[in-house]
Amino acid sequence: MDEVFAKARTRSLLEHFAAISDARPQWKVAYPLPEVLLLVVSATIASCDDYDDIVAWGAAHLDFLRRFAPYHHGIPCTDWLRVLMNRIDPDLFSACFTAWARELRPDAADLIAIDGKTSRRSHDRSRGKAALHLVSAFATTHNLVLGQEAVGDKSGETDAIPELLARLALNGALVTIDAIACNPTIARAITAAGGDYLLAVKGNQPTLQREIERYFLDAPAAQIDITSEIDKGHGRIETRRHVVSHAVDWLSGDRRYPDEPRFARLSAIAMVEATVESKGQTSTARRYYISSAPLTAARFAQAVRRHWGIENRLHWVLDVTFKEDQSRLRAGHGAKNMAVVRHFAINIVRSARDRRSIKTRRKLAGWDPAYLASLLNPQPC
Repeated sequence: MDEVFAKARTRSLLEHFAAISDARPQWKVAYPLPEVLLLVVSATIASCDDYDDIVAWGAAHLDFLRRFAPYHHGIPCTDWLRVLMNRIDPDLFSACFTAWARELRPDAADLIAIDGKTSRRSHDRSRGKAALHLVSAFATTHNLVLGQEAVGDKSGETDAIPELLARLALNGALVTIDAIACNPTIARAITAAGGDYLLAVKGNQPTLQREIERYFLDAPAAQIDITSEIDKGHGRIETRRHVVSHAVDWLSGDRRYPDEPRFARLSAIAMVEATVESKGQTSTARRYYISSAPLTAARFAQAVRRHWGIENRLHWVLDVTFKEDQSRLRAGHGAKNMAVVRHFAINIVRSARDRRSIKTRRKLAGWDPAYLASLLNPQPC
């Protein structure tokens, strides 16, 4: 019974992989693409971080893999696997991942953080190729990667974000992005896709930043909502005041100067004031935001706090546990496609209901095929 149920869930992965076009003549295909991708994802879950490890793990666990697919010709060699992963269209693979992630968690995400990350060793100086920079969408409440878009470098994030948003089902989610995305085009893309935005305002919108800053210096008490929180530890005390105002009419009139930015459905402006006391010294910093959602101060504080989850629950885990920053894949599309494979793996590993760390789950999946099967197919509650 358990094996039948496992096949039913794993079949979802194979069906999504089968949607990726394979340019090879079918009569020459010894290793079907869905089988190869299932091998790569399964081995990555099982703590394999390069092609040599993946092939060695697959050869040792061929009986396990044959529970889900025929693998008539066994496991490909390392060089062949590298060639295939370099040739897969990364846009099709990313679209495959997004469709699978939506099926994995069909209920709507309430908070989605979008941020970029660079795989530092994926550059190729001899060919003038920059390191891979990937913009990811992360459902912070569910700890689930929803999608990704590769860009040439960090400056290309503003072009990649609308393309990523177009593939997501926002369904009323609040989308949080750092200041690089604070522009009317991205704001419109988010609202057009059915979501709300919470965008940080910094130097890329200097006039808007100065106006919001001046407003909060002497904002009428009747126009603002405030909540505070205090963190203590390591000899420091940090007090954060979260302030929200829905008085935005003064920002939405006719253009007062050429190219004045206009943000779709602007409903709130907000500020975080952080005061840190440490070793007898006190420092204060303020950050400013705009939002299309009529946020309360409490909801704003929650969204800002959870936005940073993409750093410590996704980017940090990829670097430390999946060793993404150590990857030296540089040829073809290998770096982009393996980044997507790691997103498949981290979503599946996080589906476990035990209290083990992600690192321990990966190691246990490599040691115990039954545990790996339980990750590929978590039992229903």
